[in-house]
Parts: sequence; C-alpha cells; structure tokens
Amino acid sequence: MKKQLKSVAIFLSVLMLVGSLFGCASNTNTAGGGKADKVTVGIIQFTAHVALDSAREGFIAALKDNNFVEGQNLEIDFQNAQADQSNLSTISDRFVSNKVDLVLAIATPAAQAIAGKTKDIPILGTAITDYEGAKLVDSNEKPGGNVTGTSDMNPIKEQIDLLVKLVPDAKTVGVLYTSNEDNSIIQAKMAKEAIENLGLNYVEVTVTNSNDVQQAAQTIVEKCDAIYVPTDNVFASSMPIVHGVTIASKTPVIAGESGMVENGALATLGINYYDLGYQTGLMAVDVLTGKSKPADMPIKTSEQFDFMINGTVAEEIGLAIPDDLKEFVITK
Repeated sequence: MKKQLKSVAIFLSVLMLVGSLFGCASNTNTAGGGKADKVTVGIIQFTAHVALDSAREGFIAALKDNNFVEGQNLEIDFQNAQADQSNLSTISDRFVSNKVDLVLAIATPAAQAIAGKTKDIPILGTAITDYEGAKLVDSNEKPGGNVTGTSDMNPIKEQIDLLVKLVPDAKTVGVLYTSNEDNSIIQAKMAKEAIENLGLNYVEVTVTNSNDVQQAAQTIVEKCDAIYVPTDNVFASSMPIVHGVTIASKTPVIAGESGMVENGALATLGINYYDLGYQTGLMAVDVLTGKSKPADMPIKTSEQFDFMINGTVAEEIGLAIPDDLKEFVITK
C-alpha cells in the first residue's frame, strides 16, 4: 500500500512538472509580456495611395520593433477596399467572423465601416482627421468605446501661409475636395477661414468620386490664382490628373501631404504618414499586451510636420522658390 501511495505521489509530481514546462513553453512566444498565442491583426485600408500605404508600413514596423513579427507570433490579414463601400462592408464582416484580435482601419470610411460591425474587437485608426466629428468616439480626449488611434489633422493655417509665401500675388485661392469625405469637409472649412482671414477670396469646387476630378480641376483653374487640396483620398489618388491640368494653366497647388507633392502638387507642410502609422502601431502594442484599452486612450496627433517642394513642378509653372525654402526642394 505504501508503495502504491508513493507511486501515485511520484506520478502526480511528474504531471505537475510536465504541466509547468508546458506553461512556460506557451509563454515563450509572447511579445512584451502580452498574450501568449499568435495574434491576428486585420488591416482594412480604404484605398491605395502613397499616404495610406506609408501609414500601413509604419504601423507594421512599430509592431515588429516591439516583438510582434509577422510569420512568428503575428498574422496580418491586409485588405484593400479599393474605395468601394460594399468592399468595406464585406471586409469588416470577414474580420468579425474570423474574430481577429485587433483591426487597423486606414482612413475614415474604413474605420466607420468596421466600427459599425463590432463593439468588441479593438480598432486602431489612422489617416483620420476628426474621430469625434466622424462619430467614431465619444470624444477625442476619452474615446469611451473600442475605437482609438491617430489623427492626420494638418496645420492648415500654416499650409495657407505657405501658399501665400510661394504665391504672394495670389488674390483668389481655390479649394478642391471630395464632398462626401468627412475629413475633407472639415479641412475645407478650416481652409476657408484661414484664406478669408488673410483677406483673400475663397472659391471651391467639389467632387464625389475620381470621375469628376478632371472637370473639377479644369473649372477651378479658371477661377483662382492658386489651389489648396487637403488630405483627401480621391485627390490623393488622382493627383496626376490635377497636375496635368494645373501645369497647362500654370496654377500652383499646395497639398495636404507629401505623397501629393511627389505626384504633381507644388508644395506642402504636412504629415509624415509613415511616422503617423508608426505612432498608431505603438498604441496597438499597448492594446495587444493588455497595457491599455481603446476606451481610455486619447486620440493622438502628429507632433512633427515636413516641408516638401517639388522643384520640377516649380520649373514647369515658372515659379521661383524663396531662398529660405530651397533646402526642402525635391526633384521628381
């Protein structure tokens, strides 16, 4: 009997040892002390253009720098909605059905789509101007739900000041934007105020989709001396079309972000979207490791803005760059 009891005790000890070893093994794949198993991050991107692509790349880099490595303890399900509302809905349903651990929503329509499908999965947004205005959060300071992230609110007053510095003889400034993009509506309103506060005339032409861009550009160059285009997904994708029209009319275009300048606008003082995405990735790390919850994480904004001037465009429209801005000239 004593031998039997001794054997049982030894057997139980072995079971406890094996269990503890398996427990340790299950934690060897953690990142930053967070959850043990592989995590799945769904990325829903409204459309493809330089700014949004850069934000996604920065986000993934931040995860990697904090030990969430794709192919090891991280699976990324990236879906591009191609600016189609029905695609946004389908992708959102896919992420909810697959019970992903976290969603990165790139641009306002993407965030609105996924936020309408789940109140449980954490959602980190980026390339979104005003979360509160887009009804994604209770407030930008205290989101209160499952959505938080980073804002791409631009220094619009300073961008209009740059326009005036580059085009000092401008009397009328035209603004091009998409009438059904919340981000663009907010920025156009702010641009109007900044333009009129400088004593300049304001005109605007809006579009609803990329098919309208050519006609809108042709219309506005007849009404103004310079153009401002905010961070707008339709125009970011269609900047080569705008460039073709404005080069012919010799009309300078100040844009909301550097990707637009690379594709034909004259200049910007804008956000670095890679850095913005990286900042969003750091917030995602805090969520994935259990350090923070979206409800308690204020919306963050970029703290640094970059000058960029397209030297080729300046030459094409015959515009002289002031000496103190020449260091920001790129040739493309």
